[in-house]
Amino acid sequence: MEKFKFYCPTEIIFGKDSELSTASLIKKYNGHNVLIVYGGGSVKRSGLLDKICQQLSNDNLSYMILGGVQPNPIVSFVNDAVKKAYQANIDFILAIGGGSVIDTAKAIAHGLKYPQNDIWDIWTKKLTLTNTTPMGSIVTLAAAGSETSDSAVLTNEQIGQKRGLSTPFNRPCFAIMNPQLTYSAPNYQKACGIADILMHTLERYFAKEQHNYLTDYIAEGLLKDVMLQGKTMLEEPTNYIAHSEIMYAGSLSHNDITGLGRTKDFSVHKFGHELSAKFDATHGASLTTMWASWARYIYKQDIKRFCHLGKVLFNITGENEQVALETIKEVEKFFASLGLPTSISQLVGKKLTDEDIVYLSNMCTDNKTKTIGNFVPLNYDDVYAIFQLANH
Repeated sequence: MEKFKFYCPTEIIFGKDSELSTASLIKKYNGHNVLIVYGGGSVKRSGLLDKICQQLSNDNLSYMILGGVQPNPIVSFVNDAVKKAYQANIDFILAIGGGSVIDTAKAIAHGLKYPQNDIWDIWTKKLTLTNTTPMGSIVTLAAAGSETSDSAVLTNEQIGQKRGLSTPFNRPCFAIMNPQLTYSAPNYQKACGIADILMHTLERYFAKEQHNYLTDYIAEGLLKDVMLQGKTMLEEPTNYIAHSEIMYAGSLSHNDITGLGRTKDFSVHKFGHELSAKFDATHGASLTTMWASWARYIYKQDIKRFCHLGKVLFNITGENEQVALETIKEVEKFFASLGLPTSISQLVGKKLTDEDIVYLSNMCTDNKTKTIGNFVPLNYDDVYAIFQLANH
C-alpha cells in the first residue's frame, strides 16, 4: 500500500425520512439565504421540492429556486446562476437531484466566491480555488457519488470540452440520502447509475500498485454487491434494501475508499467524457461503451489482475490470457444485461467517421500533448486505436 491522504468531511444522513433534517442541517452550516438547484420536473412532480421549500420557510430560512440543470451540466448555466445567486446574497447552495445537479451546485458554490470570473477559469486552473460557499445535497439518483466526492464535471458547450475538477473544496457539507427518493427514477437512469458506480471502482481497481489487500477486498465486495443488488433494484422498483445498498455503494465508490493506497486510472472516464461532450450521451452509458475496448487493448499489462477479477466476480478459474479475455467478456455481458451500450454505434446510433475519431482522440490528449491514465498511460495513437476498437 502506498502512502495516501484521505479527507472526507461530508456528514451523511442516511435512511427513510432523512430529508426532514434539511433545514436544521443548513442552519448547522451557517446557511441563511439558500439557492435550491434541481434538474427536471420530477422533483416538482413528486412533491419533494415543495416539501423542502415549506420546511425552509417554517425554519425562517430564505430561499430561491433554480431548475433546469442538464444531464451533462454546462458552463453557461453555471455562470448565469452565479450572477443570480450573487445578486440575491445567497450564502448556501442546496442541490436536489443526482450527480449533474450536485456537480452544478458545486460549481455555483465556487463561482460565488469569484463572481467576476468565468467558472471555466476554475475548471482549467487558470484561477486557483482557495474558498467556496457551503453546499449540501439531497440525493435522488444513486450514481455519480458526487454527494461525498472531491470531484465535479462541467461541459464547456462553446468549445465542446468536458472536464473534471478534483479539489477538497468539492466536498459538500452534508449529503441527505433517503433510498426511497430514488424509486421513481427511470430504469435506464438507474442502470446508468449502476454502471457509473462500478466504473468508479474499476477505474481505481486497475492500478500499478500491488499488495494492497484491504483496499482490494473493499473494492471487490462493492463490485459484487452492486452487480447483485443492481439487478434486483431494476426488477423491483420499490425494493428498499436493493435501493439502499446501491445508494450507499454510490458514495463509497467515489469518495476514494475503494482506491486508497494506489493511483487512479480514469482513462475510460476520459473517453466517456469526450463522447458525452460531442454527442450529449448519458455519462454511465458512455463508460460501458468504452470499458471493454480499453480492457482488451491493455489487458496484457496485468493478466493476473484481470484473471483475479474474473474469479471474484464470475468464479472463472485459471490464470492466462484466455481467462483474462473471458473476464472482460463477462463484464461486457453484464453491462449489456442492464440494457446499456457496449459499442459506439449502440451509444450514438451510428459508426463514427475517421474524422470523428481523430477529433475525439485529439480532445482526449489535448492535441497529442498529453497521455491519459496511469495503469497504462495512453498516448494519441493508443487513444485512437481504442476508439477504433469500440467503433462498431
